[in-house]
Amino acid sequence: MSDNSVAGKHILITGGASGIGAESALLLSKRGANVTIGDLNEADGNALVQRINDEGGHARFCKVDVSVSESVEALFRNAISELGNIDVVINNAGIDHDPKFMLEIDDATFHKNIAVNVNGVWYCMKQALAHMMENGGGHIINISSVAGIRAAPTLSAYSAAKHAVVGLTKTAAVEYARHNIRFNAVCPSFIRTPMVENVLSKLDERGQKALVKANPMKRLGEPQEIAGAIAWLCTPESSFMTGHTVVLDGGMTA
Repeated sequence: MSDNSVAGKHILITGGASGIGAESALLLSKRGANVTIGDLNEADGNALVQRINDEGGHARFCKVDVSVSESVEALFRNAISELGNIDVVINNAGIDHDPKFMLEIDDATFHKNIAVNVNGVWYCMKQALAHMMENGGGHIINISSVAGIRAAPTLSAYSAAKHAVVGLTKTAAVEYARHNIRFNAVCPSFIRTPMVENVLSKLDERGQKALVKANPMKRLGEPQEIAGAIAWLCTPESSFMTGHTVVLDGGMTA
């Protein structure tokens, strides 16, 4: 097994039924990882598992609502029961909201973004920590966003939540480094996922062009490009890296 292999690793991915999560599950399973996909979308989740297994991989699906602590507990119980151990947790589940200025965003939208994008990561981190503390360590990869490291006009609730994910990642990395538990965050910009396609559908032609050309590369990122970075983080090649944000934004923040 090469040093950059994930073969035989047990990897749990929330929000794994579509977008970046699904591409990560496909890539990691092709490279030999055993993947557990947690998502609210049973139809897409089970279809992806079927595809992975038909292609010779190893995957399973578990329905989860990451905003509910009991649901997250059940997800980890199921995964640990099936796999015996979890080496890597990828906290990818997340939502956004319609682009609006802050005064136009209602409190319910703000609280929902916090419930899924922050509380969900919090619950998963705590479950992963409890397991990894007893099993010699592991790696927790939180999917944040470029909106978590810079301003994101018209996406204030989403941006607040993604900033919180970066803060949780950095703090946990320092607290648990001596326990061989690493934490890193991945911060994509606009990627061609169902979430971004939904945002594009709500913009006029000028807004759509501006979003696509928001970085020097003048294009949207592809889910496979983010999955490749996530897959690298799952390997021993990233073993001295903790508490960092991996930014994939086509040069937007440069």
